[in-house]
Amino acid sequence: MISFNYETDFELENSNDISKWISKAILEENRKEGEINYIFCTDDYLVKINQDFLNHDTLTDIISFDYSIGKELHGDIYISADRVKENAIDFKVVFKDEIARVIIHGILHYCGYKDKNQEDEKLMRSKEDHYLSKRS
Repeated sequence: MISFNYETDFELENSNDISKWISKAILEENRKEGEINYIFCTDDYLVKINQDFLNHDTLTDIISFDYSIGKELHGDIYISADRVKENAIDFKVVFKDEIARVIIHGILHYCGYKDKNQEDEKLMRSKEDHYLSKRS
């Protein structure tokens, strides 16, 4: 089950469609959908999580905690709506597209994709683009 939670004024406009899109991506990756919680928050909220749990004192757009069991995906995905808005401006893309990219990025991490080196990042971007092209 995919749930969307909000620690900010931002709310997804089409959460049912987004949930279906995520579910299809999970199936295409040959995984099972468990309990996945998206928590949309502010920069300050996410920095605090970054400090408390990861000992980082930096801004980021997403932090995911993966509790998956085998191929069944479970986890909490925190997304800073503030950071995504800034990134959309910086990357000259529409906010709706950037938030979708970050949403699917978290799921791809749960599926085993990494982005710590150039080669892994290239594959991650390719997978993001693939699933973004399938959005309704």
